[in-house]
Amino acid sequence: MTILSLILILIQVESSGNDLAVGDGGKAYGCLQMHAGYVQDAAEYAGEDWKHEDAFCRETSIDIFLAYMARYATYERLGRAVTAEDVARIHNGGPNGWKKQSTEKYWKNVQTKL
Repeated sequence: MTILSLILILIQVESSGNDLAVGDGGKAYGCLQMHAGYVQDAAEYAGEDWKHEDAFCRETSIDIFLAYMARYATYERLGRAVTAEDVARIHNGGPNGWKKQSTEKYWKNVQTKL
């Protein structure tokens, strides 16, 4: 599976493809349902000036996602090759989401779309 294929699946899971979606009580924006801290974290890593509202632009959301994963979904952090499951669970649960029990249900939902 390519990263682009996974991103498209995550967009379906998160927002059913709605670039203007607002969820999680108004805290999650855009097609990938990003929180402000996620965007800020990715922006710092990438050296960009992304703001939370930038998550409403699909192209920028994907750039934010890729920066976040470049920071956290790495061989060095996980101690092994990164899988689609790791990426999905980090997206859902933060930097250590790949090992949180709370992200297992999210991964199962993503798997149904694979």
